[in-house]
Amino acid sequence: MRVVDVIAGILKREGVRNLKCYPTTVQIEAAAAIGIRPIVCRQERVGVGIADGFARVTNGASPSVFTMQYGPGAENAFPGISTAYSDSTPMLLLPLGHARGRDRVFPMFSSVDSYASVTKSAEQINVPERAADAMRRAFHAMRNGRPGPVLVELPEDVAGAEVSEDMLAGYTPVKRTRAQADPQDVESAAEALVEAKRPVILAGAGVLYAEATGELRELAELIQVPVLTTMEGKSAISEANHPLALGVGSSVMAGPAYHFLRDADLVFAVGTSLTDHGLATRVPGGKTIVHATNDSVDINKNYAADHPALGDAKLVLRQFIDCCAERVKGAERDKSVQAQVAEARKAWLDEWAPKLTSDEKPINPYRVIGELMRNVPAAEAIATHDSGNPRYEMLPMYLCDTPRSYLGWGKSHQLGTGLGLAMGAKLAAPEKFCVNFMGDAAFGMTGLDFETAVRENFPICTVVLKNSTMAVETNHMALSHEKYGTRDVGGEYADIARALGGWAKRVEEPGEVGPAFLEARRVTEEGTPALLEFITSEEMGYSHPRPFG
Repeated sequence: MRVVDVIAGILKREGVRNLKCYPTTVQIEAAAAIGIRPIVCRQERVGVGIADGFARVTNGASPSVFTMQYGPGAENAFPGISTAYSDSTPMLLLPLGHARGRDRVFPMFSSVDSYASVTKSAEQINVPERAADAMRRAFHAMRNGRPGPVLVELPEDVAGAEVSEDMLAGYTPVKRTRAQADPQDVESAAEALVEAKRPVILAGAGVLYAEATGELRELAELIQVPVLTTMEGKSAISEANHPLALGVGSSVMAGPAYHFLRDADLVFAVGTSLTDHGLATRVPGGKTIVHATNDSVDINKNYAADHPALGDAKLVLRQFIDCCAERVKGAERDKSVQAQVAEARKAWLDEWAPKLTSDEKPINPYRVIGELMRNVPAAEAIATHDSGNPRYEMLPMYLCDTPRSYLGWGKSHQLGTGLGLAMGAKLAAPEKFCVNFMGDAAFGMTGLDFETAVRENFPICTVVLKNSTMAVETNHMALSHEKYGTRDVGGEYADIARALGGWAKRVEEPGEVGPAFLEARRVTEEGTPALLEFITSEEMGYSHPRPFG
């Protein structure tokens, strides 16, 4: 067998059903030959975004893989992979490499060298006989510990080399391994949690990847502790229906999350790195911190952990449930915190109701978010934002429901990422109404890949909040815009979507927003990608921007 055929066979044994890709690489033909469907994007960074969205929604049930050619293909994929790395998305990258002997020589682009900083592991199959071992190591790294992208580069000459069929015959799929935290660490942390007067739980993406949302709810209800989530952890608890859900904490925060985190005496951070960056949930000083994560690098990185616990979120939360149950001994916990959460949520939503229902023209973007929530049940949708204003508006205001019904991202700010994520989500969950919110600038980055949704039969709904400006840069580019119009952008996006084979509608009247969503949903259910172009204002009404320093 050729090495490339061995790799294709390993992919199939590991449960890979499709191959996100952009030509030219021999891996595409080898995969197609054994029934793995190639999904061809228009540009590599969007293809990586499709792989990213698929990985988040399937959560490893079917491994997500992207392959591309050496040189330009590998170079163009870098932005998407850096986003996946910053958000800890598990996926396998299979770039073709230059033939041995001329790789790693200027000006040849080396994927192994260049991607080392944005992957969990990066390895070249430099000897044909090592192909299966390299793939085994890659799947192990992808599935175990902190999630993230892994890379295996296949040099062009190695791809066609002949190896024994025994290499594939002897390959065994990689199993996932998980570990509990030290019981003594959990005991002391659980005691602090039960004894705290105003504790909150901060749930990150690790809760979603560990499939620990049930344990999160069970612990919160057992000891009546309200829950907020990180940007990437949004949807770990139902914001629409759970009485202890506070909403998202990020550089913009839901009102209840802001107030309860500010007043908390203890923060139990689980499944989050607690990294201090521009879009993170900042924890105010003076609080006891319980930090449970599966990566020791995160503990004491930016915050001193009073009670660290190292282990898988699902197993660690079960340990906390057992320890806390022993301490409360079946006694009914005070449920008054639920009334406090409800009161805070009502006050916050009442404050924002004028924007969510605004009749102003141009359309207020918050009206668009409000109409989506009123017309499409959150449990039947998967929503995501894009960088800039759409992220700041969607993150706090869109009330998600079931796990993975919202894809939060953005530690690495690649405009246009949401389009690929929505396509990957639709590939993973075809029954869902998958919608991505973009601005003018984001559409300019990746909008032509709307044709990929048409061609590959991913009937998503793309929302373009068209205000013809880079509104998020208003304060940063005041003088240059006044003198030279540097924030102005334009285009007729509905016309572009129709030209690319999709269904599209331009909406200028606030009263037409809700019906437009219903029409778009009908169209997508019939199998056609939809684009809604809403003519919106330059609204920048952030909720608690950059709180706590």
